[in-house]
Amino acid sequence: MTSNPLNPPNGDENPKDPLAEMLQNLMGGKGMGDIDPAELAKAAGLPDDPNLLAQMFSQVQAMMSAPSEGPVNWKLAHDNARRVAASSSDPSITTPQSREVDEALRLAELWLDPVTDLPATGLIGRAWSRAEWVEETLGTWKRLTEPVANSIANALSSAMTEQMPEEMKSMMGGASSMLQNMGGAIFGMQLGQAIGALSAEVVSSTDIGVPLADLEMALLPGNVAKFGEGLSLPENDIRLFLAVREAAHARLFVQVPWLRGHLLGAIEAYARGIHIDTSRIEELARDLDPSNPEGIQEALSQGVFMPQRTPAQEQALQKLETALALVEGWVDELTAAATEKVLPSAAALRETVRRRRATGGPAEHAFASLVGLELRPRRLREAATLWASLKEERGIDGRDAIWKHPDLLPTAEDLDDPKGFSERRKLAEASDSEVDDALMKLLNGGFDTPEAGPSEDSGAAEDEGPGGEAPGAKDT
Repeated sequence: MTSNPLNPPNGDENPKDPLAEMLQNLMGGKGMGDIDPAELAKAAGLPDDPNLLAQMFSQVQAMMSAPSEGPVNWKLAHDNARRVAASSSDPSITTPQSREVDEALRLAELWLDPVTDLPATGLIGRAWSRAEWVEETLGTWKRLTEPVANSIANALSSAMTEQMPEEMKSMMGGASSMLQNMGGAIFGMQLGQAIGALSAEVVSSTDIGVPLADLEMALLPGNVAKFGEGLSLPENDIRLFLAVREAAHARLFVQVPWLRGHLLGAIEAYARGIHIDTSRIEELARDLDPSNPEGIQEALSQGVFMPQRTPAQEQALQKLETALALVEGWVDELTAAATEKVLPSAAALRETVRRRRATGGPAEHAFASLVGLELRPRRLREAATLWASLKEERGIDGRDAIWKHPDLLPTAEDLDDPKGFSERRKLAEASDSEVDDALMKLLNGGFDTPEAGPSEDSGAAEDEGPGGEAPGAKDT
């Protein structure tokens, strides 16, 4: 009878399982035997309900043994996001809630009409539960995070392989696909956890400034109510103010077709250039102590898997943050103009939203630690000041005309000095006009004919004196 290569005879009554030995090596020599699954789940930021954990680990075991379509297990990310979204109270949307949201978004569209040149979208306002938000936005999350996710999953797999003893590498044989699946499963669970946690914080489909759901306009009634806790303001005022923000975002992304692709493309370009520092992951795998779950959680929260930014990435990130600030600043300015005369609490709500967007919530910080990307408009106030200045100088039509083409958008320098934007733009336009004139002259052959000037003969004659002699020449 052929011996099992994964359990070679070694004279022991209880031969070691190579996978257990590998995990023992990864886990600081203590193996998995003393690990409390609930504590491990707590360290990873996963639910601690025994039944949920049992279902999750059962899925992970099945998925790691099955062929994977890519480096990241997106099905596990989806299932975990749904599970986390449902872990807190997430009741189905009621008919009255749907009606309230629809009416609020319809009224918001009417309030926006006088303060912007961009026409209404005609979209139907929707009310989403947290689970529905996950379903509607997960495709965009996958698009935004896949480049980073693939890098991290591959790095995890490589780290696991490197930490494995040489003798075990040959014993594991074809188990490399399992290691790859394991890395994809780990990241998928973490990403699903982050997205599920975000579903408990966002109040609309565009709350983070990026159109996660294309051609949608929606509010999350449960999170809107949570947002209003402690504000001592009428619930209807809060719903209407947030509806105006959502309608303004939707109007901008629908009526400026290139903007969604511009933002998402900037995020993708940033993500594609990220490289993972595998030495940090290897260090984690070598020093991980399963008996100290708080230490594991601390390592994860400090961004052990956070990609390292290069100078080029820092520059790309600055451009992305400027674009996010311009979107949020425009929405902030329009919302203030649309609500200042009809909502007594508009000023207080505006400041609350500004602070919330500037700082971000716990789930947003967790997501940033995981993929190395913060989707926060750090310069929202400067951008709002710029749009207000442009309205004073050019009117509503002139301000909104800036969105006609990405080349017209203000830059980070313009956010530093909003008042000087128009003067700098005039200089740039004048410079472009000079280039256009020169190009037109070139195409018309204007540079082929030399300009009239003194001929060589006339120059020579000028050098000679009377009688053909050079000036100052004397007879010998």
